[in-house]
Amino acid sequence: MSEPQSAPPVLDLDQSASAAAYEPVPVRDGEGGKAGRFWSVRRVPAGLLAVVVLGGAGLLLYDIAAVRADRPAMQWRRATAEHLAKWRLEEVGELACAGVVMLLGVGLIVLAVTPGLRALLPMRRDTPAVRAGLDRAAAALVLRDRAMEVSGVQSARVRMGRARVLVRAQSHFRELDDVRADLDSALATAIKELGLARPPALAVHVVRPPAKKR
Repeated sequence: MSEPQSAPPVLDLDQSASAAAYEPVPVRDGEGGKAGRFWSVRRVPAGLLAVVVLGGAGLLLYDIAAVRADRPAMQWRRATAEHLAKWRLEEVGELACAGVVMLLGVGLIVLAVTPGLRALLPMRRDTPAVRAGLDRAAAALVLRDRAMEVSGVQSARVRMGRARVLVRAQSHFRELDDVRADLDSALATAIKELGLARPPALAVHVVRPPAKKR
C-alpha cells in the first residue's frame, strides 16, 4: 500500500488583507453572440464642426465672388495674407498654431474611428434582431448588492470596467480567505447572469475595517 500523502500546511489566516485575481467567466458553446460596442452619434461635435466649416466656407466664397466682381477683398483676408507672408517656419507662434491645429485634427480622427459610449456594455446577442446594452453603473450596483449578500461583508465597492471588475470589500468577521472564496463564487455567477457579450475578468480584494481610534 502506498503511504498516505501528508496534509498540506495550514495557512496563517491572521492577515489584514487578501486579494485574488480571476480570469473571465467561461462562456459555454451556444451562449455567446457577437456584439460590438455601441457607436456614439456625437451630434454636438459634428454640429459644431459643421457650423464652423459652413461659416468659413461661406465667408470665403463670398469674398472670392466679391473679388471676381472687381471689388476689393475683405480686410481680414488681406491682413491674413500679409501676416502669413511675414511668418517664418522657425517662429514659435507659427509652430504653436501648427501644433494646436494638429491636436485638433488628431482629436477629430480619434472621435471618428472610436465607438465612444464607454459607459454602455454590449450584451450577448442570442437573437440577431435584438441588440441590448447594460450601463456600467447599473452593472456595478448589481454586483455590489450581490457582494453585500455574502456573509461577513460589511461594505463593498465595485469598479466596473469593460475588461475588468475590481471589487474591494471589508469583512468584520469570518476568515478573509473564506469571505474571498464566497465573493468569488457569488460575483462569478452574478457576472454570468449579466449576460454581457464579453464577461470581464474579476479581481477581489478583502480587508479588515480600520481600527477605531479611542
